[in-house]
Amino acid sequence: MDLYSAARRLQRPFRFHEEDLDREALPIGARGVIGDGHTAALVSADGAIDWLCMPRFDSPSVFARILDQEKGGFHAIRPRASFESLQRYDPSTNVLETLFEVPGKGIVRITDYMPWTGDPRLCLHEVHRRIQCVQGEVELEAIFDPRFDYGRGETRFHAGDHGIMAEGDQGERLAVVLSQNAHSHTEWKPRDAGGMEAHFRIRGGESRWLVMTWDAPRPEPIAAYRPMEHLRKTRTRWREWAHALQYEGPYRHHVIRSALLLKLLLYAPSGAMVAAPTTSLPEWIGGVRNWDYRYSWTRDSAMAIRSANLVGAVTEARDFFHFVRDTLCTGEPLEIMYTLDGDKVPTERELGHLSGYRGSSPVRIGNGAKDQIQLDTAGALLDAAWVYERGGGSLTLRAWRTLRGVCEHVCANWQKPDNGIWEPRDGVRHNVHSKLMSWVALERGAELAHLFGDDALANEWRKQAVAVHEDVCARGFDAKAGTFVAAYDHDHVDAALLLLPIHGFLPPDDERITRTIARIRDELAHGAFVHRYHVDDGVGGAEGAFVLCGFWLAEALALAGRLDEAHEAFVQNAEAANHLGLLAEEVDVSSGEPLGNFPQAFSHLGLINAAARIDRALQMEDQGRSALGAEHPLLR
Repeated sequence: MDLYSAARRLQRPFRFHEEDLDREALPIGARGVIGDGHTAALVSADGAIDWLCMPRFDSPSVFARILDQEKGGFHAIRPRASFESLQRYDPSTNVLETLFEVPGKGIVRITDYMPWTGDPRLCLHEVHRRIQCVQGEVELEAIFDPRFDYGRGETRFHAGDHGIMAEGDQGERLAVVLSQNAHSHTEWKPRDAGGMEAHFRIRGGESRWLVMTWDAPRPEPIAAYRPMEHLRKTRTRWREWAHALQYEGPYRHHVIRSALLLKLLLYAPSGAMVAAPTTSLPEWIGGVRNWDYRYSWTRDSAMAIRSANLVGAVTEARDFFHFVRDTLCTGEPLEIMYTLDGDKVPTERELGHLSGYRGSSPVRIGNGAKDQIQLDTAGALLDAAWVYERGGGSLTLRAWRTLRGVCEHVCANWQKPDNGIWEPRDGVRHNVHSKLMSWVALERGAELAHLFGDDALANEWRKQAVAVHEDVCARGFDAKAGTFVAAYDHDHVDAALLLLPIHGFLPPDDERITRTIARIRDELAHGAFVHRYHVDDGVGGAEGAFVLCGFWLAEALALAGRLDEAHEAFVQNAEAANHLGLLAEEVDVSSGEPLGNFPQAFSHLGLINAAARIDRALQMEDQGRSALGAEHPLLR
């Protein structure tokens, strides 16, 4: 984040009272995230890791205290007294630093990372934590309380010469090793509330290491894990990756952090991207809109890869298209979502033994939306493929055959109703957004067909695209209101209509678009925060404003040449990020608190797209040209 935002938040440290620790879950946004290209851990401002699945994003949890304070399990390093804390990322990396200040005692820095080289074959499945006393002397406690399989099984602990081994009912193993220092020996002891704990003092200038390692045969001496060497390599590789990104606009801090987050959500062995690393964080506290996002939505991933392409992350786009190609080579039709290795997503189930974040139940694993019909998915995929080609990538003929089949499916099915992007649970309708994305699929597909020498097919798809366009303008437009509507034969708007000008369906100064944007702002917006819709969707309960929709608004305003309003909308939604620049899926417009699964790919890809669009418009203004219809060079 920029210096101004960082300075404001540094003036507001987190404060923790010794007697209140572990009583109540912290706000969703009071956390950073670290990862290794296979999974990710949430690290809270009080030094706890309260969410971690091993060895993959979609594996059962090892630590899930964020979903149940008593049964979820966690690991922590923290002072044994009241303290204040600050967090930041080492610049241009996903290495997290947490600073504890114990008044009158001293200051301790925790450096958290998961070893990462960019090569999935070298993944260690470890969490490394460096503990440094900056000044004074501080008494700390380390807590090790894994609860395997979402807390459903029993955990057994075995003490070894160098650390503790935790074992689960299904053969799970997680070891923890804490380095010793010269003037005292630290022992792990059973903890009354569960798990094991160790108490130790650390003095100014001293440092210690704690390593947790998955599925190892035994704890080893700390030197065997080579933590300092891995820290140097991990920092270097993240910096190399970040410095290769291509964005020098006014929102660089936001864009680089968003790109680093999207990279962190990629499952390196396959190229699939999870929508978020968590499950069941509520879209409203106490509500029922709690879903499992640890899978790869084809649409979400394609949109994220498109965004990554805009800032030069071409390799990630290539890997994603390989994932799609390999997944569809079986002859199965394109699915809404996949597991990280391309299999079908598990059936949705509720974990009744977990109380949910701040009592927001049910906690769910699997996802019931996997069986829906979402015809917009193809458009996002073909659009990402087109941008990949425009950005210097080169699709293989094998990949093109796969995409051609997707486009043929659009030709045969675009006239049908579907559930749409918002995944309501009250049936299907003719969603305008899905029709729009069918048009995008045919337009982009025609461009790609020409690249592969099939002009006849390109012409056929362009004719189909014209038919879709005419259908939307005739049936998706409410002449009485003078605006487009969310679905045929409905009279309400939804925020996805903001994509009509963004995808070039109509010019941004077309009166129908102008009126539609105005109506969305009037009916769905709270300042620059935008709700998806305000109609019953068969789920029930309230939800926050959808962060991605706020960035769509910023992008649509930039396209219309309304740059001051676009900047205001961008900043308000970017400032919905937490102290580290991480965005959840939604935001409570009254309190500013993040809601929903966290951190969220959708929100960060929206930030990148809006930043690129506004930057292009500003460049055009600087050149004395109209900013109306500003397009990124890759999209022209």
